[in-house]
Amino acid sequence: MDTIKHKPDWIKDKKVAEDFEIFEVPKWDDYKDFKTDLGCYVLIKVYRDRHEIGVAICNYEHIILKEFRGRRAQDIYNAIFKYATDNKLKWFNNLDHAAYLGKELKKAEVCLSLGSDYYQE
Repeated sequence: MDTIKHKPDWIKDKKVAEDFEIFEVPKWDDYKDFKTDLGCYVLIKVYRDRHEIGVAICNYEHIILKEFRGRRAQDIYNAIFKYATDNKLKWFNNLDHAAYLGKELKKAEVCLSLGSDYYQE
């Protein structure tokens, strides 16, 4: 990973840390770089008739443990994380798994708003 040490031109009114760096990140390979989160996996569905998005939390025995439904990505992922925290569940152990959930929920929300089909990656 390459690094750049100078302050970017677009930062006008902010200071940067003495050890500030910019990282040029390598391209992520969806297959080679993927690592399973041992806590759970999720299935996401758009319910057009209710104008809602559903997220099923599944264990690796392929049992759906809970489903969370809502209209906005942010409402759903916050409810999931709060429930997991309140109940001391370790569903999301990898930050990239949580980021994936947010990305896919936003994609589902946009598809629901536009009336287009949603396909989970």
